[in-house]
Amino acid sequence: HNLSDEVLCARWIENPYYQYFCGELSFCHRLPFDRSSMTRWRQRLGEEQLVALIQESLSVAHKTGAIGPKDLERVVVDTTVQPKAVAHPTDARLMHRALTKLVGLAKRNHVPLRQSYLRLAKRAAIMTGRYSHAH
Repeated sequence: HNLSDEVLCARWIENPYYQYFCGELSFCHRLPFDRSSMTRWRQRLGEEQLVALIQESLSVAHKTGAIGPKDLERVVVDTTVQPKAVAHPTDARLMHRALTKLVGLAKRNHVPLRQSYLRLAKRAAIMTGRYSHAH
């Protein structure tokens, strides 16, 4: 989520999922560490040390039998936490584009429309942009 240390610590206190992911067995109401120690730890590690840490973790998991060779054949990446540039279905630009495409399809297939609303929709899209810019 690209959170600052302060915000991450605040979320950790209120979010049991964060705590469970970090290995807590029960919900805690205060941090088990100092905020500044987290910042110093991250600053000490570089990319090489992080790669070595991951390699050692996988090595230990393989030696203890937590994972097998078959588990390492395929990598599954969960991208649900990645931000995506997806337009909301009620986005005015998306609605105007859909209207334009539908009118184009109707014209191409010789479907008579009583009114296409193209000029009205264009003006409405312009005004929507102006209103959203002015807040």
